[in-house]
Amino acid sequence: MNWREAMNALHTRGEAGVLVTVAAARGHTPREAGAKMLVTADRTWDSVGGGNLEATAVDRARALLATGATTPDLLTLRLTDRAANDHGRQCCGGEVTLLLEPMQAARAHVAVFGVGHVGLELARILSRLPLHLHLVDSRAAQLTPERLSVLSDAAATLHVHHSPIPEMTLHDLPAGTHLLVMTHDHAEDAALIDAALRRSDLGHVGLIGSSAKWTRFQTQLRDLGHPPAALARVTTPIGLPDLIRGPQRKHPAVIALAVAAQLLPLIQAAPVLPTLPAAPERTP
Repeated sequence: MNWREAMNALHTRGEAGVLVTVAAARGHTPREAGAKMLVTADRTWDSVGGGNLEATAVDRARALLATGATTPDLLTLRLTDRAANDHGRQCCGGEVTLLLEPMQAARAHVAVFGVGHVGLELARILSRLPLHLHLVDSRAAQLTPERLSVLSDAAATLHVHHSPIPEMTLHDLPAGTHLLVMTHDHAEDAALIDAALRRSDLGHVGLIGSSAKWTRFQTQLRDLGHPPAALARVTTPIGLPDLIRGPQRKHPAVIALAVAAQLLPLIQAAPVLPTLPAAPERTP
């Protein structure tokens, strides 16, 4: 895979990276102006010249990723035995200026489990945003093209999952995905929350329902081995409380609006993966 193919793949996955380009090459240099490489937190594609030059560029690129930088950076390196270096000497005799361009347009992933009245209204709102929207339901009738035609002008990339066992789809979602659990079946909701808490790399975990429902769920989840710190990852009831008031408070569109408003700051923030430990794997 070359840097162009890798960039397309990163865009699809919603993963950030830094494009490094040889902006100017003077004297004897390992690569000509225009040579490129792509850098992520754990991989690189193609090359701008190897040795100290490339290793220094990778270090700088990953520093930009770590700080969430959005503006380009220039890095000039002399390739002589007298030049300062951190990764060994490189004595080509020339000088290279690199342009480092952060690609922080990483799209958030949001998964709505349960595309009933509220789920569909929520999908209509979220689909207008530049993100990856996963719609998951165990009922095929909720995911027909006719029913989802209201999302035809979506700015989001839609991923529709008919999943008789929804927690199996949850296992395949990328790290950092924000979850909203609102299925038609409390047993499905409980299984999904259990599965979500066994992953330490997910984002927001929201559960629709009353405080009484959550009280029952907590008892079940503690019996399954989830500690208090894991249970604290669940947001329930979901939605900004100030928006769920008045005579319209139970209308699906009102609930969906309140949930979307609560989620919006998390979608817009730079992706940060949680560090809480996952619950132990279930034993047969």
